[in-house]
Amino acid sequence: MKRFILGKKLGCVQLIGDKGEIIPVTLICAEDSVVLQVKEKDKDGYASVQIGSGSKKEKNTSKAMKGHFKNLGNFRTVKEFKVENASDYKVGDKISVSGFSVGDMATVSATSIGKGFQGVVKRHNFAGGPASHGHRDVLRRPGSIGGRFPQHVLKGKRMAGRMGGERVTIKNLKIIRVDEDKKIIAVNGSVPGKAGSIVEVKA
Repeated sequence: MKRFILGKKLGCVQLIGDKGEIIPVTLICAEDSVVLQVKEKDKDGYASVQIGSGSKKEKNTSKAMKGHFKNLGNFRTVKEFKVENASDYKVGDKISVSGFSVGDMATVSATSIGKGFQGVVKRHNFAGGPASHGHRDVLRRPGSIGGRFPQHVLKGKRMAGRMGGERVTIKNLKIIRVDEDKKIIAVNGSVPGKAGSIVEVKA
């Protein structure tokens, strides 16, 4: 059965392995998530499970969402995960970190850190222009963007613009440690986003 949960990125630390090696890990705090809706292929066209995590004040929850939550709580984050067999779940079920085991390979998705408006050197790893021999003010410029046919800049041209703040998925992150008491999962490697951001963990 596919396992998934919503968590919050805490930060990066180092753990010591059994052979004394240093293992860089990212800590993810995953409180118990609650199943809010189960979609089946016959009825909805695809099979998925919608879960809610976190909490917020009742006054900040709309009437529509209160009805959707079915008195299960006021959840801050709601996400949907596709599954093969939705009949394994029912509304009100709780999903915890106990479903994950050490050694599992996890897929983690989150929103990357926004870096604002950046030039082509930082955004697309352009080399820039030469720094000497009569050149000036060209070091970090993009160069020619094509001014002939078809007389306009083609869509998708790599140019300066907003960088970061996008959904990023990292695959094959090994789960190093699972702490059921503190509800923390430690995965080997880096996870997108800043500390405190919402993270989707699948295994």
